[in-house]
Amino acid sequence: MHTLKIKDLTVSVENKTILKNFNLEIKSGEIHAIMGPNGTGKSTLSKVIMGDSNYKVEKGNIYFDDKEINNMPTDERARLGLFLGYQMPPEIEGVSNADFLRAAIHNKDENFKLYDFIKKINTNVEQLSMDKQMIHRGINEGFSGGERKKNEILQMYMLEPNTIILDEIDSGLDVDSLRVVGENVMKYYEKEKPAILLITHYQRLLDYIKPDYVHIMKEGAIVKTGDKNLVSEIEKYGYDDKKLGTNVVEEN
Repeated sequence: MHTLKIKDLTVSVENKTILKNFNLEIKSGEIHAIMGPNGTGKSTLSKVIMGDSNYKVEKGNIYFDDKEINNMPTDERARLGLFLGYQMPPEIEGVSNADFLRAAIHNKDENFKLYDFIKKINTNVEQLSMDKQMIHRGINEGFSGGERKKNEILQMYMLEPNTIILDEIDSGLDVDSLRVVGENVMKYYEKEKPAILLITHYQRLLDYIKPDYVHIMKEGAIVKTGDKNLVSEIEKYGYDDKKLGTNVVEEN
């Protein structure tokens, strides 16, 4: 059982406050979805959790299994089992997908076996309906938006994280790619029972990945929390506090 806890977190970038006394706790086996208007700090949250140095923590703490990780480098957070699937995965020339994943897995597993690695990556590429040649190309080099998102899920499968943050993994996906991504995230969840934090604008992703908790985020903080039924209310009423139903609870 793992727990990611964010306590009274205030974060700024370029002297502008983005997160304001933000609080959230996610445990293994839980799926949390965060929804909210553009510019409210959702993507900032994901980057701060992973230790992006462009963001300054003004106050508050991030804990993983009761250990404060505010000053922990990104690579150490990844070794703890934290994983971020990017909204806009970067393109990295000169480093193939296969070489990147082999190095990452070998770094954390002293019993790394090349045959098992090749078998696993080929199985996962097929499961994600990816072109097998993609694993030999530079990371996301020449990839479409959908291919980049599938590549993020491939990395998730290969690295086997225990705490997963998916930042608008559904953006730019067509119907078929959305289904493949959504179903594969749920397959991983059902097998490994990680903690999952989804950041999304749309109900369509949540048709595949069923959240236990749905949070509304405004102006850098969670203002309301509900169950999965809150999603359909958001689709109907938007983020109008006064119209959302009785399954919503106010956050302090």
